[in-house]
Amino acid sequence: MSEAVRHCVVIAAGRGSRLAGDGSPKPLFRLLGLPLIERAIVTAKRSGLENFIVVTGYDGVRIRKFLDRLTIRREITLTHVVNEDWSAGNGISVLKAREAIGDEPFVLLMADHLLGPRLLPELLASPLKEGTVRLAVDFNLRNPLVDLADVTRVRTEGGRLKSIGKQLEDYNAFDTGCFVCSPALFAALERSRERDDDETLSGGIRVLAESRKVQVHDIGDAFWIDVDDRGAVRRAERALIERLPKLGDGPISRYLNRPLSTRITRRLVTRSVTPNQISVFCFALSLIAAALFAVGGTLTLALGGLLAQLASVVDGCDGEVARLQCRESAFGGWFDAVLDRYSDAFLLFGLSWHVFATQGSALVLGVGFLAITGSFMVSYTADKHDSLMKTRFERGEGRGFRIGRDLRVLVIALGAVVNLPFLALSVIAAVMNIETVRRVAAARDARAPA
Repeated sequence: MSEAVRHCVVIAAGRGSRLAGDGSPKPLFRLLGLPLIERAIVTAKRSGLENFIVVTGYDGVRIRKFLDRLTIRREITLTHVVNEDWSAGNGISVLKAREAIGDEPFVLLMADHLLGPRLLPELLASPLKEGTVRLAVDFNLRNPLVDLADVTRVRTEGGRLKSIGKQLEDYNAFDTGCFVCSPALFAALERSRERDDDETLSGGIRVLAESRKVQVHDIGDAFWIDVDDRGAVRRAERALIERLPKLGDGPISRYLNRPLSTRITRRLVTRSVTPNQISVFCFALSLIAAALFAVGGTLTLALGGLLAQLASVVDGCDGEVARLQCRESAFGGWFDAVLDRYSDAFLLFGLSWHVFATQGSALVLGVGFLAITGSFMVSYTADKHDSLMKTRFERGEGRGFRIGRDLRVLVIALGAVVNLPFLALSVIAAVMNIETVRRVAAARDARAPA
């Protein structure tokens, strides 16, 4: 990102009548539990932007009160700008921010546009030429997230914008509503209003385009959506949920746990529950499951297995809630990993205790020990192995069948439910230690000189 770009102007002045219904102004509409404007600001902050200028108009008092709380909660530097003429074109809202911006470049965003994490950093990756504007455009004319009846269309040629407008018939891309601008935009907006009686942002962009001053940035397959009505809300929710699976998910997580956990997460994000609370709840479920294993008896063993698998499913919800609410943190991921390791140890120890109590064989203790240590080593080597193998993974090589905690807990659960706990322990002991050895060998080969 160009170090000169520190400011971000967020337009949140319109009425948004098509999204009315929950009693909140559009910027405060909660999408999967998070207000639209909070999602926009946090996304921009994570892209390296430092100072936020938010232009409010309709129901501005409520929005500004919310933003004042947000600045404390999210540690954000924010300046309020009020547009009392909010019913005019959105270019007026941009002009209102002129004094707060001064003569520095800035990013311009719409409060109701959702952006994926890659879009802004890539837009800002190269310095902005003096007196120009760079617009992020989507060349995918079949993007299912785009409302063709409402989207602003653009015509580009040779990396520059030629024309822009909602009614444009000859177009080859869509305007994402995401810009990096020089202060030249303000003069262009003034000229558009005086010359063409056009008070829209598109009018100012059109003036700059006449002088070949509007560059375009192809966003590729980066995510974005304009949340303007209920149909867009449904599309946005579906798209965000579909993006929850992680690259490191194993097959059990991908095809069994995630389809269940995302359904639970949809409900959790509307509640006042934190990701860390979910992690603690899953740990408690695992402790109860381990206690049921140790108690003995076929029914308690089976019930413990079901609880262990339930904990494995719900364990995905903490990360999902964190990502949907933009609340991911290094501590949260580490805290969850620590509790997972304790959970694994208790579950495997409880299962080992159950088998030893019924069979009394020292072999059980050895197999249980290997299951616990193998499980810990698979977890320990995961990040280091993936880091060393990153280049191969990016080429689509070497990932194969992912062995991780999702598979381990499922084997524990199945072994308990069908009353074959020793077989489950044996499978885990063998598979986890073999996988550890395989990772060490693969990582060694990846580090070997060509």
